[in-house]
Amino acid sequence: MKITTVLNGKLLFATMLICGISRLAQAADPTALELIKEGNRYVGEEAKDKVVQIRSEKSVNSLTPEIWYVVYYDPDARMKATEVKFGAGKKLDVQRPFRLFERMKADKIFDLAKLKVDSDEVIKTAVAEPLLKNLTMKATQLWLDSNLKADLSVTGPIWRVRLWAAKLRHPDDMADVGEVFISAETGKVVRSDLHINRVD
Repeated sequence: MKITTVLNGKLLFATMLICGISRLAQAADPTALELIKEGNRYVGEEAKDKVVQIRSEKSVNSLTPEIWYVVYYDPDARMKATEVKFGAGKKLDVQRPFRLFERMKADKIFDLAKLKVDSDEVIKTAVAEPLLKNLTMKATQLWLDSNLKADLSVTGPIWRVRLWAAKLRHPDDMADVGEVFISAETGKVVRSDLHINRVD
């Protein structure tokens, strides 16, 4: 009888542990590319999956940003764009921006099949840059923008990751140490523009 009770207790504990781990996994915020599908729920039929830009705000107390914007090409909008704002994976706002640097064009739409490297992997790659190995990284901000490829003379979509590190004399303060550009197709760094002297 005792053995049966102990076994039942262990089985119950194991089940609770698995359920807890499962809930934690589900509670993790979605990645940038996962938000595309979520954003499709808030745009018109003609805009679904027609993403022209993804960007985040600067992360807070973590290397992973909480606030993301997914911009869709929307032929019915004045500036041809609908923007869905997310916070911790939840929709916060949907708007058709009245002012943009330029009107969105259909040729800026990402080929989603080429977006193989997501925001979580991009952050890991960026902070692993050799120049940053002795720094304490504190925050990131990301952009996936079709305009970047022209600037970098490479084909395919490019992630731009801005990085902040703790200052050496005042570790509670942060310094902008530059940017790393990473292919969304291959996950390889295509350029880095880092200034680690800023942490002095």
